Amino acid sequence: MKMDIVNLIVFVVVGAVAGWLAGVLMKGRSFGLLGNILVGIVGAFLGGFVFQLLGIHVAAGLVGLLITAFAGAVILLLLVRLLR
Repeated sequence: MKMDIVNLIVFVVVGAVAGWLAGVLMKGRSFGLLGNILVGIVGAFLGGFVFQLLGIHVAAGLVGLLITAFAGAVILLLLVRLLR
C-alpha cells in the first residue's frame, strides 16, 4: 500500500482516537494529543502482530484499523504498567 497524505492523516487520526480510548480505559485519562497518537500508532502495529499470531481476523477498513489499534494500545499500556 502506498502511503499518501490522506492515508497518513487517517493513520494519525485513528492512532489518536485509539490512544485516547485506551488511555481512558486503562488510566482514566488521556496522554495528550502527541501521547495518544504515539500510543495508538504503536498499538496498531502491536495489535496487528498479536492478532496475526492468534489467527484473529478483524473487519477491514477504518473500523478494523480502529479495533486493532485500540486492542494493541491496551496491550501496550498493560505491558508498560507491568514494567513499572
